[in-house]
Amino acid sequence: MTAKIYIIGIGNDGLAGLTAKARDLILSAELVLGSDNTLSLMPELKAERFRIGTDLQEVVRTVESNSAKRMVIVAGGDPLFYGVARYLCDRLGKDRFEVLPHVSSMQLAFARVKESWEEAYLTNLATHSLDEVLDRIRTAEVVGLFTSEKEEPPAIARRLLARGLDYFHAYVCENLGAPDERVTQGELTDIQSMEFSPLNVMILKRKPGRPDSPPTPREQTRHRLFGNPDEVFAQSRPKSGLITQAEIRAISLAQLDIQPASVVWDIGAGSGSVAIEAAQLAYPGMVYAIEQDAADYHLIVANAQSFGVGNLKAIHGTAPSVFAKLPAPDAVFVGGTGREIGRLLESAYAALRPAGRLVVNVATLESLNSTYTALKNLTRPVQVLLVNVSRGTEQLETLRFEAVNPTFLLAVTKG
Repeated sequence: MTAKIYIIGIGNDGLAGLTAKARDLILSAELVLGSDNTLSLMPELKAERFRIGTDLQEVVRTVESNSAKRMVIVAGGDPLFYGVARYLCDRLGKDRFEVLPHVSSMQLAFARVKESWEEAYLTNLATHSLDEVLDRIRTAEVVGLFTSEKEEPPAIARRLLARGLDYFHAYVCENLGAPDERVTQGELTDIQSMEFSPLNVMILKRKPGRPDSPPTPREQTRHRLFGNPDEVFAQSRPKSGLITQAEIRAISLAQLDIQPASVVWDIGAGSGSVAIEAAQLAYPGMVYAIEQDAADYHLIVANAQSFGVGNLKAIHGTAPSVFAKLPAPDAVFVGGTGREIGRLLESAYAALRPAGRLVVNVATLESLNSTYTALKNLTRPVQVLLVNVSRGTEQLETLRFEAVNPTFLLAVTKG
């Protein structure tokens, strides 16, 4: 019978901070695997050492080739919390391991700043870039970040400020559990010019009453069925303003002819504004918001939660490759066409149920020409609308109008 492999969490105080069992297992091991940092915390170690780097497949091979040895893997904090344990259990089977966790540095950080983390958005910037998670951060009340060499606190602060996310109070917790532990708090404008130890956790707490907060249940009831103002949807920056504007959205939804039980696809859903309002119109139907950009996908999820729509499913993938996995639609809205417009519209039209509606929103003359040609090759007639809208605004007690970018709506019905 193969001996158990122990995965043991360790803190900055090294062996001194471990239970007697964990300490005995490490000291009696023949082979100890860990990162440079965790191994350096145990100078009294006599066993053979193996450095865990970025190539975790190499760790798997080392574990398999040394199965006859008494083996221990050490990891910082809780090995199952953004640690190596999950990867090894998935690759080699849970039965081969026993995990002895330590307090996670994320737990310590929240304890130091005396904030609850039960509803916080937590992520690891060593495995997810800041751009990928930006819109989850934008809509969160509290955020916990494992930073990295590339995504360190000053750089994070500068990038959040550059995107207009200046409404967080920041904490940087360094070397938690070590004698030189330090907690720094301040505005992002302060943090951006400071220096910190590489071993740190960053916590962001939203200031009261600042923008992009998810609406409260009371605020949710004030949403319109469709045609909601653009600003009620959280939008990614610098892409703010690329949302399908409220007036265009209302006309598009009318052209889609959505019924209560309709299945609707929103292709290139962006922030999800069309999909969310379609879901409000199609209850108890179902809406699928298809988006290939990871940040926008998370933004759709966050906006859907804010509106409280339960009949919307965000699909992270590329059209038309994801179509085969979805139920046939009664209505399809295309908000992003791309270069392969002919193939995209052909696939969407083929999936559409008889008498279903296909509506496309384009903003340029070049896109209008290619889209009109592609739709004419599928069916006729093709209905085309040029929509110009201006919004009234008061300036020095006079009423003026600001134009919304003109847009073209093209619509067909499947015969």
